[in-house]
Amino acid sequence: MATKPLEATPFRFLQLVADPHRWALLQELARSDRRVGELCDLVGKPQNLVSYHLGALRSGGLIASRRSTYDGRDTYYRVDLARCGEMLADAGVALHPGLRTTPQPVVPVKRRRPPRVLFLCTGNSARSQMAEALLEHMSDYTIEARSAGSNPKPLHSDAIRVMAEHGIDISTRLTKHVSRFAGSRFDQVITLCDKVKEICPELPGRPTTAHWSMEDPSAAGADDDATYPAFVRAAEEIEERIDLLIARLFTRLIDTSTSEEERT
Repeated sequence: MATKPLEATPFRFLQLVADPHRWALLQELARSDRRVGELCDLVGKPQNLVSYHLGALRSGGLIASRRSTYDGRDTYYRVDLARCGEMLADAGVALHPGLRTTPQPVVPVKRRRPPRVLFLCTGNSARSQMAEALLEHMSDYTIEARSAGSNPKPLHSDAIRVMAEHGIDISTRLTKHVSRFAGSRFDQVITLCDKVKEICPELPGRPTTAHWSMEDPSAAGADDDATYPAFVRAAEEIEERIDLLIARLFTRLIDTSTSEEERT
């Protein structure tokens, strides 16, 4: 009988994540893409130790890395949450078949206003516009999304085309400068451009922040036909991340609502 490679077994996965240093790194990467220096500060460990554990997590297929498009000397690390979820589920089933789980839809709780999320990139012509549209669409408009850029450009035709393929019309949307939201309050601010991450302004209410390190799909070719595949890939990645973002936002709402009910 054939057996799975060691790297793919639930035991190997549990070995990887059981280390407290690696678990802390995964928790930080689950919140935002990070550079090594940022992770060192967040977990309070030296760079050689953090780099060692990042290497182990990457070898296990739990995280990936990509050079910054803003400063090629920097590398951003990203956790593969879908794979982590699959391996956690496999580990449960391997222990006992009765632990097999079926994801349940997350139902938003009642509150005075919906969660508000702001997506930022440079041109507000592609990534942030697609993220805004997908978040509202995938949450059935129970989450309020906005987008802006540090140097707005006209909306890219491939962004319109790819969103239309998802059943979303963004053709009439305008691009906006981030200063438009200088006085607005958001629950979460997400940067999708390495450059904008470095200059992201502070907004009222100290919203939760996260960074999704993504390449600009409009830079993938000289014309729309050449850039179209990059837009398709960008939309797929954004969709995957937003699915997890929705779950996190609603879980936070449920926890907050429960705390408020207990106080009253």
